[in-house]
Amino acid sequence: MRRIAVLTSGGDAPGMNAAIRAVVRTGIEGGVEVFGVRNGYHGLVNDNFFQMGARNVGGIIQRGGTILGSARCLEFKTEAGRKKGLRCLNQHGIDGLVVIGGNGSQTGSNEIAKLGFPVVGVASTIDNDLYGSDVTIGVDTALNIALEAVDRLKTTASSHQRAFLVEVMGRDCGYLALMTGIAGGAEAVVIPEIETKPEEIGEIIESAYERGKSHAIIVVAEGAKYDAAKLAAYFEENYEDLGFKLRSTTLGHVQRGGDPSAYDRILASRLGAAAATCLIGGEHGVLTGWINGAIATTPLAEVVAHKKTLDMELFELARLLD
Repeated sequence: MRRIAVLTSGGDAPGMNAAIRAVVRTGIEGGVEVFGVRNGYHGLVNDNFFQMGARNVGGIIQRGGTILGSARCLEFKTEAGRKKGLRCLNQHGIDGLVVIGGNGSQTGSNEIAKLGFPVVGVASTIDNDLYGSDVTIGVDTALNIALEAVDRLKTTASSHQRAFLVEVMGRDCGYLALMTGIAGGAEAVVIPEIETKPEEIGEIIESAYERGKSHAIIVVAEGAKYDAAKLAAYFEENYEDLGFKLRSTTLGHVQRGGDPSAYDRILASRLGAAAATCLIGGEHGVLTGWINGAIATTPLAEVVAHKKTLDMELFELARLLD
């Protein structure tokens, strides 16, 4: 290969910049020119390419977000849009592409691969819902941000004898909520994978009050059937007194911001370097991920065909330790 390109797509995740840096520097070390694509697949379709050198990625390993930017691109979802992106790659003499992102991004990667173009994905999403990697770039940072928020809320909850519904991100995956609940000592965790009835949560809150606890923390995944807003509305309508005064907090996109943790910087560096190495070595049509404590590649076709499952033993642990 003479030239490779790299883009970031989908929701930003802390550590993406570290992965970009690794791709660029590994590529240069391997004797290829590296191009960046601005704003994800939108930039790919609209010919937004620029050559990157070592200086372009200096001082970015500690920065959150992505210096390449990310944007939705409905055009790329069409066959004509994908062919337009492929044309842009060929016009710049690009021989291979690295795509850093989650489920939607790697679905795009697979579509490019199906057109016969060499592409390697890098597992990056705070939701940790991508098949082909035990843990993805951004998860550790997002988890620690959510945990810090829970610790802070627990302080004020204890001071005012309150119960808090804390909603965390994760789309349709309960990983972030579950891990936050376990690490934060929550009284209950509500996740999409297991339906929890509102009355069960009501009983947990009432029981915590009756046992003399000074607070109750319920961590709720945004993709659960009853999210924090629905639970709060249910309790207001059906309960005169839960014991604790109830408050609801949605952490939202704050979990995606901030500087990446040491773990995410190292994971992103390893996965980014592995992706560039794969392309240069002739391996493509795969996702680079972290499986069983080591770098591993999974065919993109398998990545998009399978849904990552949550370890239900963790849910049982959360229930046991409440």
